[in-house]
Amino acid sequence: MDRNIGFKERRYIEELRILTKATALDCIIDEKFERVIYIIRPGDMGFAIGKKGENIRRMQNVLGKRIEMVEYSEDRDEFIANIFRPVSISRVEKDPVSGLLTISLRKRSELGTAIGKKGANIEKARLLIRKFWGEEIGELMVLEEDA
Repeated sequence: MDRNIGFKERRYIEELRILTKATALDCIIDEKFERVIYIIRPGDMGFAIGKKGENIRRMQNVLGKRIEMVEYSEDRDEFIANIFRPVSISRVEKDPVSGLLTISLRKRSELGTAIGKKGANIEKARLLIRKFWGEEIGELMVLEEDA
């Protein structure tokens, strides 16, 4: 679990605090997808997003990168659900042999959203789960078929 925060990340966290009055616990600069992923303190998401998303737009203009935010939770499964929001996560199970996580979605129609364009959402989940929980995602699966 690599939880150290570098100078650039600290600067981005402070920028968020100044512009939005929200507290970020951490941030990840994802160069591959040209984005900054903020992990927001529980209860601060409203401040961080702002009315009609105005704070996110302002941060994107200041930093020149896409901004994504995930609300932190002490509960691993709830944190994973927050990462994939608005996709509905049914359950998270850890394989006893491989130690990999299997994430079950409620609807097949949400699988594409969970993976994201060019795999951006699943990559965000991998980065955050590795950093905060020291675990790896094995697979995404659909629990029940859409009728």
